[in-house]
Amino acid sequence: MPIIQVFILLATGLAIGLISGLLGIGGGIILTPVQYWLYTSNGLSTDLAIKMSFATSLAVIFPTAASGVWQHQKTGRIYWKAAIFMGTFTAAGSFIGASLAADIPGSALKIAFGCVTLAVAIRMLAVKISDTDNPLRENLWLWFALALPLGIITGILGLGGGIFVVPVLVLVLRFRLHNAMATSLGMLLFTSAGGIAGWVINGTRVANLPPFSIGYILWPAFVVLAIGSITMAQVGARVAPRVPGKYLNYAFVALLFYISLDMLGAVDWIVHHFS
Repeated sequence: MPIIQVFILLATGLAIGLISGLLGIGGGIILTPVQYWLYTSNGLSTDLAIKMSFATSLAVIFPTAASGVWQHQKTGRIYWKAAIFMGTFTAAGSFIGASLAADIPGSALKIAFGCVTLAVAIRMLAVKISDTDNPLRENLWLWFALALPLGIITGILGLGGGIFVVPVLVLVLRFRLHNAMATSLGMLLFTSAGGIAGWVINGTRVANLPPFSIGYILWPAFVVLAIGSITMAQVGARVAPRVPGKYLNYAFVALLFYISLDMLGAVDWIVHHFS
């Protein structure tokens, strides 16, 4: 791996760690496009590049989420009952989704990634964020009905699921945004583990993978990304409680809009059209 790509991955890992701890997401929405660009520039096919990007992103998300969870746990913002119950089913769904994605063309996955992210961004933009407590919806059947499909979607798209989990916790289950973001990180531990297993198992039957790959996971990239993300997740988790919920939501939505447009090719079109 060229040294410039190592620095790009390290910088990406640092940014992802900060965003993960701050917003309660795994960071796959950034990890995936950066890796996809690097892998295709190194000659990998679109199909293989997007799948390895998804799988390696999930591998990075696990230790990153663990780092953020450790810090958020000190403030008591994680609602572990929901994190464990829903996380168990998002993990199962993520394994199923990763298994399904192995047989879906990479170009279709890329478009699906962009469309789903854009839809979430539009919905979150309309949310009125309140920092006051509301009665939570603690219906276990509802939790199950939400968690399993969330896991399947995140497994297919190679995400930890935070960009979908946070809106669901806020919009449907009435979590405060700060608690939703912290609880989302707790769920990511389960979701990413299920997705990792699915991508590794299904990748073992693929020929001509790059060196140092285990399934679809490219371990040199994982190590470099994780070095930065684990450290900065601590910083993001410490800063998050000090930021008003509405500003966190603005940052969350802006990130979703950019990544969705990038994956749909709109950013490249704008740059090419106006350059």
